Amino acid sequence: MSEPTQPYIAVQVPMMPRDTNRHGTIFGGVLLSYIDLAGAITAQRELQLRGGNPKASFVTVAINRVEFKKPVLVGDVVRFETSVVRVGRTSMTVHIEVYAERGADTIHVTSAEGVFVGVDLSTPERKPVELFPKA
Repeated sequence: MSEPTQPYIAVQVPMMPRDTNRHGTIFGGVLLSYIDLAGAITAQRELQLRGGNPKASFVTVAINRVEFKKPVLVGDVVRFETSVVRVGRTSMTVHIEVYAERGADTIHVTSAEGVFVGVDLSTPERKPVELFPKA
């Protein structure tokens, strides 16, 4: 179950003045939180589309290699385009591409890979669960 999926726009959001750092550009932590959210949304969506374990809720294990190539400005509409690159027994790896739409221009801001593990939130241990248990 490791075939890459078609790109999916998991999140698209306009950047607001409250999202800025002291340099007047969008704070990197804001973008990281949306990267995390987009990856988790994609993992949950993929699980549902494939008829996976309904008890699995995704938590973030890692966000790998985020290097901001271009600044994001107030008013930019930022798009988080995702694809599943690997499905494991208890985890999914999601590739996230980040684009800022500024007027007629689309600017590639960064990319990342997130690893999300399915856990059962109804148990106190919140241990990893199989995403696609065998019948």
